[in-house]
Amino acid sequence: MVMKHTIAVLVNDQPGVLQRVSGLFGRRGYNIESITVGQSEEVGLSRMVIVTNGDENTLEQIEKQLYKLLDVIKVVDLSSKPMVARELALIKVKSDPAERPEIMGVVETFRAAVVDIGSTSLLVQVVGDTQKIDAMIELLKPYGIKELSRTGVTAMIRGNA
Repeated sequence: MVMKHTIAVLVNDQPGVLQRVSGLFGRRGYNIESITVGQSEEVGLSRMVIVTNGDENTLEQIEKQLYKLLDVIKVVDLSSKPMVARELALIKVKSDPAERPEIMGVVETFRAAVVDIGSTSLLVQVVGDTQKIDAMIELLKPYGIKELSRTGVTAMIRGNA
């Protein structure tokens, strides 16, 4: 059964590592739905969080292939455990002053924030899981989305694990 998988990959913080990891996915025909990379808690190591689709066999193959890369230290399937996953989106919405109260209602409902106001637009910041971001985008579409930027998912296992 094809499922969405969130994988954390601890890698050496070296030039070209992101290209080698993403290239592995491309060569094997696996799609990357989102990828985020940043510093980890250990100096010299970065954490990649990759969201991809596939069955259990595909996930097993991805893990095996990742471990063949010299700069890969650890691979963890976060989606197999209770996890917290978040994404950030910036959404520039068309808005004349008459529409702003309606748009602000949507922003408040989603616990989002207006981070910039222009003469014909509002720039909204929203943080949450992918479904929350998708839902907010859908509600803002009728007003006209001028520009959209999403970070991709970052995630961690819950609790003491």
